[in-house]
Amino acid sequence: MTAIKLDGDVVAAELKKDLRTRIAALADKGVTPGLGTILVGDDGPSHNYVSMKHRDSEDLGMQSRESVLPADATQADIDAVVDDFNADPNVHAYIVQYPFPKGLDYEAALIRVDPAKDADGLHPVNLGKLVQGIEAPVACTPAGIQQLLGYYDVPIKGKHVVIVGRGLTIGRPLANLMALKRDLANAAVTVVHTGVDDIGFYTKQADILIAAAGAPRMIKADMVKPGAAVVAAGVSFEGKKIVSDIDDPVEEVAGWLSPRMGGVGPMTRALLMANTVAAAERATLSS
Repeated sequence: MTAIKLDGDVVAAELKKDLRTRIAALADKGVTPGLGTILVGDDGPSHNYVSMKHRDSEDLGMQSRESVLPADATQADIDAVVDDFNADPNVHAYIVQYPFPKGLDYEAALIRVDPAKDADGLHPVNLGKLVQGIEAPVACTPAGIQQLLGYYDVPIKGKHVVIVGRGLTIGRPLANLMALKRDLANAAVTVVHTGVDDIGFYTKQADILIAAAGAPRMIKADMVKPGAAVVAAGVSFEGKKIVSDIDDPVEEVAGWLSPRMGGVGPMTRALLMANTVAAAERATLSS
């Protein structure tokens, strides 16, 4: 068996076609969606990721605003920028890039974000709405994974989804999202993590296995149910090389598999753009 490739580049391109139509409709009303980013410190991957977001924004014809603070910035410096972004009518949605340098409080900055401008879908208000099943910005990677599975007709309703990883950006919101009584959801969900003994006992039961632990090659071929859909959502670095949570031989067991590059990453960025466009649409309706 060779797995069907869950190609995020293909799906992201389709999502962007729809976004271009929506952006054109906003332009007819004199509105250009605006994405903002706040980056603190010198973390290389964060700088690269933020640059890609701005390239995506420019490619779609959106405007963007970037604020880069030095590693020795104070919490008050960050608060001032967050307040400025909240007040800027040209910034419809924005992110506070994680991680922060040591000594600074990322959670405090995140809570200060206007929930209506939360492009990442990680503000406690929006996470609470997700738990309640109320429409709100959804965390980009979980929403992207859901759309990726749906595009390739991976059965989700009534299936067993096992998520390896309980982090704020993927594991926890994804578990809530996949359990909702909605299209591309309504699944039985199990969440495990690196603190659980014999993770393979759980992963071998999964119809859909999502690895989001950031532990290199932790999911081996003998931990995967034959024919399962496997999503590589967690990555780590070995030097400058990006390494997936999924070991290469899994491809011979899985029915569907997202690649290390061009899988979840493009979907995350596309959903960030979608959250920004949706925020601009909401702002236009309320003005």
